[in-house]
Amino acid sequence: MTTTLSLAPARARAKYQDNPATREAPWVRLLLLALGLGFFALFLLLPLVAVFTEALRKGWDAYFAALADPDAISAVKLTLLAAAIAVPLNLVFGVSAAWLIAKHDFRGKQLLTTFIDLPFSVSPVVAGLMYVLLFGAQGWLGPWLEAHDLKIIFAVPGIVLATVFVTFPFVARELIPLMQAQGRDEEEAATVLGASGWQTFRRVTLPNIKWGLLYGVILCNARAMGEFGAVSVVSGHIRGLTNTLPLQVEILYNEYQFSAAFAVASLLALLALVTLVLKQIVEWRAGHAAQKEE
Repeated sequence: MTTTLSLAPARARAKYQDNPATREAPWVRLLLLALGLGFFALFLLLPLVAVFTEALRKGWDAYFAALADPDAISAVKLTLLAAAIAVPLNLVFGVSAAWLIAKHDFRGKQLLTTFIDLPFSVSPVVAGLMYVLLFGAQGWLGPWLEAHDLKIIFAVPGIVLATVFVTFPFVARELIPLMQAQGRDEEEAATVLGASGWQTFRRVTLPNIKWGLLYGVILCNARAMGEFGAVSVVSGHIRGLTNTLPLQVEILYNEYQFSAAFAVASLLALLALVTLVLKQIVEWRAGHAAQKEE
């Protein structure tokens, strides 16, 4: 059995190589490789290099001075705060929604799936305007909020709400197809053996989805920290109070403080690189775990 399994990948590769439909001429492969590398260098690598080059143009002292600015520090704290609230909320919602959609049949299932995809089809600016319409001073709930001395728009709660809205599909969308592919057999077997719903989820479902769950959380966190459109509408751009990192970059750039703007932007670029590394690690661990199971 072990010999058969070890030979399976080799047989699959041989079958792929012998298939005329998947065999290209060497010049075609070289052309595709050149196009791919050229696109990567022009649209991904070159802008990334430009960000760090401009950030360090005036030296390390100016770079660290820009990052140590009180407004920049406030922007970092607010960005981390918004992500620290939005990501756990989306984690709970994503797992719950995926469990409900993949493991149960009910009326309105397709409608719920459609609503989950709503932030992907609605512009973030429109999402921010929706919150202004609801919670702004002239909005539907504005007078009531003002009467009770509650402030959402142009304050931290509005930024958190906007961040939650634009990021909540990531965890759910990562888990739904994964849980649907796994089916319900293991959960049904655990239930028959007397396991409670929580025990079934903790001991059966969660181990099966842990890598997909972590992957979704990484993407959700990256989007939460880098969101601009929706947060820009609801923040009010109050320096030191309601500016996240992307908004701080915009303000510095508009004020012609280019080195400072690129220095703050380099933090977001580093976040993108860390996210990419974590993504690759999760994919490698997930693939390694799948090979062990086989």
